[in-house]
Amino acid sequence: MGIEFRSVRKAYPDGAGEIVAVDDVSLTVPSHRSVVLLGSSGSGKTTLLRMVNRMVDPTSGSVLIDDEDVREKDPVALRRGIGYVMQQAGLLPHVRVIDNIATVPVLTGTPRRAARERAAELMETVGLDPRLANRYPSQLSGGQQQRVGVARALAADPNILLMDEPFGAVDPIVRRELQQELLRLQQELGKTILFVTHDVEEAFLLGDEVVILATGGRIVQRGTPAQILAAPADDFVADFVGGGSRELSLRTEGDSTVVVDAAGRVQGVLRTGERG
Repeated sequence: MGIEFRSVRKAYPDGAGEIVAVDDVSLTVPSHRSVVLLGSSGSGKTTLLRMVNRMVDPTSGSVLIDDEDVREKDPVALRRGIGYVMQQAGLLPHVRVIDNIATVPVLTGTPRRAARERAAELMETVGLDPRLANRYPSQLSGGQQQRVGVARALAADPNILLMDEPFGAVDPIVRRELQQELLRLQQELGKTILFVTHDVEEAFLLGDEVVILATGGRIVQRGTPAQILAAPADDFVADFVGGGSRELSLRTEGDSTVVVDAAGRVQGVLRTGERG
C-alpha cells in the first residue's frame, strides 16, 4: 500500500492567530519502501506521520492510502490496520508481553489462543526470548520493550508501518541492534514504512529514501542517502547532514591504504579482494 500526502496543511489556533505545523506538503511514500522523514524539532515530521492514521487530521489537503482518502475510513478500524511504533513503546503496563502483542488481533476478532500463537511467532521474529512471554513490561529492558512494540505493530500483518522515533529512548548499543533488526525485518517482510527521526545517521541507514524537512514541514530535499550526500540541495541541507565532514579520502600508510575523514582522522583500512 502506498501513502500520498496532497497539499496537506495543519494549523493550530494561537490566540488571534495560528501556529502552522505543516504547510502545503505533497509527498508520496511508495509501496514496500522505507521512507524516512528527517528534521529537527518543529519540522512537522511527527504531524505528517500521525495524519496517516488520523491521530491528526489536516486543516486542509488530504492523505490517501492506495488512492483512498483516510478521512473516509473509520479512525479505529484504520488504526487497527496500520502498525504504529512509538518512542516509549506504549505497552499496556498491567498486561503480559504475549497479550500486549496479541492486543489488536484479539480486538479484531481473532480467537485469543490463535492470537497468542501468532504473538509467540512474532517474538521469535523480532529476536525476543520466548521465556519473556509471561513477563510484564516493567520487567523488561528498554530494548526488549521496543522489540515488543515492534512485534505488536506487526501482529495484525499490516501493510503500513508507522515508526515515530522508535529507538530514541534506548542506549546507543541497543539502538544499533534495533536498527539492524529493522533492516532485517524489512528485507524479510517488505512493508511500507514511514519512519520519523531527527538522527541523520539513523535516517541514512534505514531509509530507501530520505525526506529532509525544515520548519513548517517544508521539504528541502528528497532522495536516496547517496544522492543527498553527493549533491545537497542547499547550504541548509549540507550543514544538517554534515556533508563536508563526511568527505573521505585515501592515504597510504606503509603497505596499507587507510581511509581518512576531512580532519585527517583514520576511519578504516581499505582492503582489496584477492584474485585467484
